[in-house]
Amino acid sequence: MTTFDTDLLVVGAGAAGLVTALTARGRRVSILHAGGTASELAQGGIAAAVGDDDTPQLHAADTRAAGHRCNDDRAVHFACGHALDAIKWLEALGVIFARTHDGRWSVHLEAAHSRARVLHADGDATGAAIMRVLRERLAEAPHVELLPSMRARALLQDTSGIQGVTAVSSAGSPVMVRARDVVLATGGLGGLYSRTTNPLEACGDGLAIALAAGARCDSLAAVQFHPTALDVDTRPLPLISEALRGAGARLIDAAGKYIMHGVHPLGDLAPRDVVASVVYAEQLAGRRVWLDATGLQATDVAHSFPTAYRHCREHGIDPDREPIGVTCAAHYHMGGISVDLDGRTSLPRLWAVGEVACTGLHGRNRLASNSLLEAVTFGRRLGQVLGDARGGPPEVGKLDPLAIHDERIDDELHQLMWRCLGPLRTAASLTEGIATLTTWRARLSRRTDSQAPHLQLVESMLRAAMQDIARLVRSRRIAS
Repeated sequence: MTTFDTDLLVVGAGAAGLVTALTARGRRVSILHAGGTASELAQGGIAAAVGDDDTPQLHAADTRAAGHRCNDDRAVHFACGHALDAIKWLEALGVIFARTHDGRWSVHLEAAHSRARVLHADGDATGAAIMRVLRERLAEAPHVELLPSMRARALLQDTSGIQGVTAVSSAGSPVMVRARDVVLATGGLGGLYSRTTNPLEACGDGLAIALAAGARCDSLAAVQFHPTALDVDTRPLPLISEALRGAGARLIDAAGKYIMHGVHPLGDLAPRDVVASVVYAEQLAGRRVWLDATGLQATDVAHSFPTAYRHCREHGIDPDREPIGVTCAAHYHMGGISVDLDGRTSLPRLWAVGEVACTGLHGRNRLASNSLLEAVTFGRRLGQVLGDARGGPPEVGKLDPLAIHDERIDDELHQLMWRCLGPLRTAASLTEGIATLTTWRARLSRRTDSQAPHLQLVESMLRAAMQDIARLVRSRRIAS
């Protein structure tokens, strides 16, 4: 087994991981990277209260309302209060956010926001624009090195805490990376679903290995489904930006009826979980749903939303002349590894940031465009905390590295996730899922298998969802 020693290991190379690495000056940072990132695909933008009619307090209020007021107020206050600093920091790095003719930031309206506060870069390719600049700055940073094409398989730990990871290279070779501190920044778990907008590499690796190592986790069943993924036969599904609805596009059925009419005061701009539930109900009834952007008289779709426009044209759809077929898809995980505001987990020397972490910022439903904000604000804070800590070679005790078997998660699990942990969950479907997972895990009991941590994660999600249903039933009984 090939072995590397480093000071600070960041597992994952999305926005949260890169911001952490870039900010942790004074440490020798290695970034372990497996493939694509959801940050690259983020179309909507990054939320910040920069308008004259906006304040961090209003942003915080919208964040809490969208999250069903299950948010951690400290995390909400921190992210919304540091949003302007995050925008200025990104611009200082070289990110060019769109501005109006008078030099102000151009802001857009998205679902569940009471103000237009979403900033764009390169139209609806904000995530890609931010990632490009972060990579450019990291290439210039002498304290950072990249360990590409490696996928973490397990955490190394001894009696004093986490000591690194075991990984597998793209060629299938086992690798051990020992480190003084480990940051998990592996993103979400949408890749576990049959319908997802996430890169297929985002299949919960970091969360699964942290759970297997005994890290405390929270809100595991809290998955957000985006209501407007392009309804085509691909995986992952292309995302049709929510900003199109902010510009006036409407969700309709085959007869042209507005499906959100009378459902919520905000209509098509209701919180994502509300809109997704309506879209999914239509689909369960055997009806397709469409996003009609043909009436956007004041907006040039091709110019203002080039990514969404390109996705449509690649699949033979002209959004200027015909409605766009859309579907729900797994999009974001609000749950994850429990962390404090500094990114500290329950395991010594293990840290987490970004979607894999549960800061409590999002509550039960993420407010649109708060994900890039979380990545930058919490990534900067974690990088500063780690950068202030004393670095040096890892002090490694007796380790027992796990054997590595590189096996792909199969379609059977993808289908189970959509059927049992999709937009509609019932006690019966969750019970079925738990029974199936118990059988699958029993088959792996005699050997170490790369799927075992993922199966443990899915079973934990199923049980958490069952507890959510039980709590809902109890609350309804009390209310009645």
